[in-house]
Formats: sequence, structure tokens, C-alpha cells
Amino acid sequence: MHSFRLRPVISVLFAVACGAALRLWFIHALPQVQGDSLLYGDIAKNWLVHGIYGFSGTANDGSAIIAPTLIRLPGYPAFLGLCFKLFGIENYRAVLNLQAVIDLSACLLTAGFVRRVCSARAAEIALWLAVLCPFTANYVAMPLTETLSVFCVALGFYTFVCVLDRGGWLPLLALAFSGSFAALLRPDGALLAIVLFIALPYYGRRSIGLRRSVRLAVTGGVLALLPFVSWTVRNWRTFHVFQPLAPRSAADPGEFAAPGFERWTKTWLVDFASTYEIYWNIPGDHADIDAMPSRAFDTPAEYQETRRLFDEYNHRASLTPNVDAGFAALARERERNHPWRTFLELPLLRVADMWLRPRAEMLNIELRWWQYSQHRGETLFALAYGALNLLYMLAALAGMFFWPRFRAAMIGYVTLRTLLLATVAAPETRYTLECFPILEAFAAQAIAYAAQRSSRTKKAGQAKKTGQEFVSPPEPRNASQGRHLHPAIFAPVE
Repeated sequence: MHSFRLRPVISVLFAVACGAALRLWFIHALPQVQGDSLLYGDIAKNWLVHGIYGFSGTANDGSAIIAPTLIRLPGYPAFLGLCFKLFGIENYRAVLNLQAVIDLSACLLTAGFVRRVCSARAAEIALWLAVLCPFTANYVAMPLTETLSVFCVALGFYTFVCVLDRGGWLPLLALAFSGSFAALLRPDGALLAIVLFIALPYYGRRSIGLRRSVRLAVTGGVLALLPFVSWTVRNWRTFHVFQPLAPRSAADPGEFAAPGFERWTKTWLVDFASTYEIYWNIPGDHADIDAMPSRAFDTPAEYQETRRLFDEYNHRASLTPNVDAGFAALARERERNHPWRTFLELPLLRVADMWLRPRAEMLNIELRWWQYSQHRGETLFALAYGALNLLYMLAALAGMFFWPRFRAAMIGYVTLRTLLLATVAAPETRYTLECFPILEAFAAQAIAYAAQRSSRTKKAGQAKKTGQEFVSPPEPRNASQGRHLHPAIFAPVE
């Protein structure tokens, strides 16, 4: 009996140990502190040391200044500032180690969510899928918002079911925190609070009553909005603009946002390689027209005009309003000539790139991994990595058909996030990582169901060989929805 009780505990500890080893390997072998990570770190340091939420810069006379900013929400700089306070300024190694702990906590929350709405067997599978997922584990080795965003999604769905099953202020506060902090990390994080607080009355009308569930949803929504009051007031006082989140243009008030260039990229850009080689280089770095794909030019005249704009940009080393106006004119012409391609085909291709592309951007893999003749080993590895990603997605898709409870909320979050990503000009696979706790939960259902079917078939075959009659256990009913569910897979947890 004691051995039977210890077995799940040992399994959980072993899974967490394996997940910790994977994340520590990424931190040791592939740490990356660059780009946006340094921007977040600069804001955190200035906020902590000087009390100014802004970037370090240089004035016209050469003196150092700190320029206030609103292009980054305060969630991740606050996390970095806390780490710097506890472990030392710019101690990014401590940040990465703490992110590993947070990511493992997200894995446990995902498994806990699956256990509450499904079974212990499915929860164990979900835990292993989460701790061994290299795509989320890889991002603990870079100071970015992804690890904390994934944690917020896992915490949000776990506390969501806690509110519906048990009620109480503590789960509601945790639910409000998950939605609020997700939005404080990235503007698209607000989708989590929107989905869960709308789903709360929808699911709660039967279990806890419509009136009470609406009251909980409104209370939680108000609590989630409170941190944005001070952020909005700060932006109004500092910049005299109403900005409750962060501007989509990633430009502070008064800065040139280059809307023409952004609009032009949406008429041809569909893959991460172009994001890295073109979109991120303008403005700031040299722009190479030879790196452009052929779909960026419909006619020789378009090619010549694009080359002229690139040459002017490279000569001035700046994206001036005149050059931006030239890109805007190109964009209008391409939109007019090919509206379906611009507003339907290309957004769908960008979404497909973010979901299906091998998630090797954080590894030492060539950006153009598909050029087999130049790096065969890396091409094969990237294809295998992409196949693993596809397996997660296919298993999750199968799991959707075996899990009635909370399926609408989970699918709703993934769908809304995907639709939002269709409006992004520059695709990155990391934008879909926030959906992985849901994918892992769904995939666990499919694998658990398949394992249960296999076990029943094996037992039936053994019983047939011995001449005994195999009796299938009766199907339990889900008390909250009154639906017949598969035995063992959807048995309610006591």
C-alpha cells in the first residue's frame, strides 16, 4: 500500500528532475542575452537604480541621459528589477535559473489542471509532455517574456477550474493575477483574461449559479485591470497620451514609427528568415536587397524602385520620412493589384510559419536550414525538430475530440491568439509558445485515451485466450455537465 502511494510522488519527482536537467543544459550550453533582453535589462536597471522607467542614451552634448519610454510594458522589467535587487545588477545567470524554476512550475500547473478536469493518468502524461518539451524549455535560457507568459497561461487555466470547483477568494485572486500579469508582460497577454473571465459565467452558470459566476467574473476583471490604472496615469503624465498598454508601433510619442515600411512588409513577408534579415535590420543596420525573396517584386519596375529605396536608406543609414513614403507607395500599389494575396493569403502563411516552422531559432542552427547542400546535418536536425512540433500539434488536435469539459475556453484562447497573430507583420515562432500548456493538455488526453484503448484491447485478447469473459467497466458521468465520458480518462477526481 505504501509503495502504491509513493509511486505517483516518485514519478512526479523524476519528471521534474528530467525537466530541470533539460533546462539547465539549455542555460549552460545555449544562453542568449542580447537584443530585446538587453533592452528589458536596461529599463529594469534604470528603474531600480535611478527610479526612471526608461532607456539609457546620450544627449547632443555627449552626456548620459535616461529617456522615459512606454514601448515596453512594466511586467518583465519589474521581474528583472526584482532579480537584480536580490541577486545583483545584471546578474542574468540568476534570472535564467529562476526562469527554469518558473517554467517547471508551469509544467506542474498544467498537469494539475489536467488532473482536476480529467484523470491522474492523463495528468502524468501532461507533466512529461511539458517537462520534456524543448520548445518552451529552450526559452528559459534567454531573458524574454515567453517563460513568464507560459506560466501565466498555465496558472490561469488551473485557477480557473479551482474557482469553478471550490470558489473562494484565493483562487480568484490568483486567476486575476494570471490575467493581469500576462497583459503586463505583453499586450497580447490580455487575451488570457478576456477568454477566462468570459468563460467563467458560461461554465459557472450550472455549477455555482449564473449570478455568482457573473459576480466573480466582474470582480476578477476589475482586479486584473487595477495595475493598468497606474501605468495609464504614468503615461499620461509623462507623455500626455492615453496608452493603457504599449503602442503597436513600438515607438515612443514623437518618434518616427515608419508606418509605410511596416505596411510594405505585410505585402510579401511570411517567414522568420525575412524577419531576421530584413525587418529587424531596418532601421539601424544595412539592408541587403539580395536577401529579399522573389515574391517581394511583382514587376521589374517594382524591383528597381525597391532597390532605389534600399540604396537611399543604406546611404543615409536612416529610414527617413521620404524613404518611408516610398515604401508606402509601393505597398498601396501591391495591395491594389493583389488584395486577396495581401489580406488573406499572406496572413495565413505567416500564421502557418509561426505554428509549423522548426523552432530552432534559439539553437546553433543556420537561419536558412532548408539549404540541404550547405549544411546537411543541420537541415536534418531542423526537419526532425519540426516533426516533433508537428507531433505535439497533431496529438493536441486529436485530444480535442475526447475532452468535453472546458474545451471551448481552451480552443477559444488558441483561436483568438492565432487570429491576432495573423495581423503581425513579422512572424516569429515564439509568439505561439503561450498556447503550449493547452496543446500539452489536449495531447495528454489523446495519449491517455489511446493507452486506455490499447490496455482494454490487450485484456480482452488475454481473456479470450483463457476462455474468460471480459467485462468493460461502466462509463461514469461528469456531474458538472451530465455527459457520458470515457472510463478512467474522464473519471472525476475526488
